[in-house]
Amino acid sequence: MSLTDEASHSLVGVIKMPDQAQSPVRAIVKRVIGASAALLLAVLIVYLDRDGYRDVNEDGVSLLDAFYYATVSLSTTGYGDITPASSSARLINVLVITPLRVLFLIVLVGTTLEVLTERSRQALRIQKWRRVVRDHVVVVGYGTKGRSAVAALLGDGVEPGSIVVVDTVQEALDAASAIGLVTVHGSGTRNDVLRVAGAARARAIVVAPNRDDTAVLVTLTARELAPKAQIVASVRERENEHLLKQSGADSVVVSSETAGRLLGMATATPSVVAMVEDLLTPDAGLAIAERDVEPGEVGGSPRHLSDIVLGVVRGKTLYRVDAPEADAIEPGDRLLYVKKVTPAGE
Repeated sequence: MSLTDEASHSLVGVIKMPDQAQSPVRAIVKRVIGASAALLLAVLIVYLDRDGYRDVNEDGVSLLDAFYYATVSLSTTGYGDITPASSSARLINVLVITPLRVLFLIVLVGTTLEVLTERSRQALRIQKWRRVVRDHVVVVGYGTKGRSAVAALLGDGVEPGSIVVVDTVQEALDAASAIGLVTVHGSGTRNDVLRVAGAARARAIVVAPNRDDTAVLVTLTARELAPKAQIVASVRERENEHLLKQSGADSVVVSSETAGRLLGMATATPSVVAMVEDLLTPDAGLAIAERDVEPGEVGGSPRHLSDIVLGVVRGKTLYRVDAPEADAIEPGDRLLYVKKVTPAGE
């Protein structure tokens, strides 16, 4: 049975919706404190009314006896060797000790109840998410390249909840979930895993595994599922670039070659590398962006605009600003330009 045939309840361990739950250690500490408080309150009540209790040893009820009685009473063990004898002690047991006993048991089983509740809540959220998810971004591989891609998406204003990370490493998925991303545990080379990630309805798929052969398989699978999605793939070696394009990738980034160029440039013109880094970082300074043309710009030259225009996107083709095709802006064009980014909080 494939993952797509599974009910939402069975996908709780595969898909993880972002949640702002408190840490397990903090939850356990809170329960221990609550249980201890209930126990100490019961001890105090019994000890203050110790004359109303009968001990089989007939030697009175000491503080240790009060602890013993409260412990066995709240845990519903109840050996019966210490019993309330007076009317006031029995009344206090009915009105106070019994509610404390219920509270104590609730605290003890709280972890189990919370786990069950969390699974049910996750199942409902997964069911709702699978029903409405569309036009999102699927990132296959959350290593160095995948994390950088996600950082760029978030910097461009993409909501964390509209990014789905697919990976086989649980530590990577936990890191993605910690910043509010939806995660899917599994290999992006599998058809059913990408279906669970909603790849068929995604607007873009980022292929960023650590191996080139894996990137080819992921791209083939993703293109089969999502014929209209924008697929951007990363490859380490230039010789494998054509394989990614033949597999259906719209854009291919050669990571080793790009890094090598920057290293070479840094030896002679480090300021150019600093500028490139600034353009690629969307958080502050300058950034490369794309926008629709305004009605008043149609017919004019992109070189005469106040924005620093790098190119004109017409349909699916990019024309550099110095290309003859980009001499006049046409309706429906998009401009690739340099914009100034203001840091958050300023």
